[in-house]
Amino acid sequence: MAILIDQDSQIILQGATGRQGRYHLPKLLDYGVRVVGGVSPGKGGQNVDDIPVYDTVAEVVTTKHVDATMIMIPPAGVLNAAVEAIDSRIPLIVIITEHVPLHDALVIRSLAEKAGLYVIGPNTVGVTSPGKCKLSVSPASIFSQGPVGVISRSGTLTHELASSLSYHDIGQSTCVCIGGDMSKTTNFIDVLKLFRDDQDTDIVVMIGEIGGAGEEIAARYIKESKYPKTVVAYIAGATAPSGKKMGHAGAIIKDDFGTADSKISHLKSAGVEVARGLDELLEFVKHRV
Repeated sequence: MAILIDQDSQIILQGATGRQGRYHLPKLLDYGVRVVGGVSPGKGGQNVDDIPVYDTVAEVVTTKHVDATMIMIPPAGVLNAAVEAIDSRIPLIVIITEHVPLHDALVIRSLAEKAGLYVIGPNTVGVTSPGKCKLSVSPASIFSQGPVGVISRSGTLTHELASSLSYHDIGQSTCVCIGGDMSKTTNFIDVLKLFRDDQDTDIVVMIGEIGGAGEEIAARYIKESKYPKTVVAYIAGATAPSGKKMGHAGAIIKDDFGTADSKISHLKSAGVEVARGLDELLEFVKHRV
């Protein structure tokens, strides 16, 4: 059992003929991902690594079952690509692209919510269920199969934690990078709910960062729902000065809003142990699996 994707998931790659698509498609295939098609307007009829390319998502779904799509195209085209996927009712849409205009991301979020679909991103490394499926640009070698579920706003920290866990023979059930932008369709609570019922997940790790209120809201959910699984966390950006953006578009704090102290306080009040760094976070996990 896995969340969002598994070994039976059939996926498409939007932007399959682009530079990034051509680079990552063979890596998906090497991992055993069931890629059933690529989409690139005007390139229909071509093949990339023996995968057929279509002009539109609608063309693919008329002949094939599609569980998920990964969008890897320049920012200006992401809105149209996502709308195509939403109109075709693809259950999971992973938008790797960063620098997607905020207005476009908000439109995507609104449409996806109305359709009841999951959108991960924009600005994400994707989703990986080790040993089962990889809908991401993450290197497969850093992951291993096991009981730790990971939810992260940061792609880099997703990689760092997964690599460290695997080095210490602690595997992961699914790693979900929800993205670092201000607008997110899938948030911490959405993924916590999925992990709650996942038999392969025994402990959940949250990697947050300054900016927004996602971690505080998640803490309230953990507390009020009496979340049944152990949750540990780390909040990046504790030393960031107020009013400054720190890399991610969503990592901005103002006065006391979105600060590391606020997030840490709320999480601790919900019974979540919060690490001061990734090394301590690793120790928290090692003592609970």
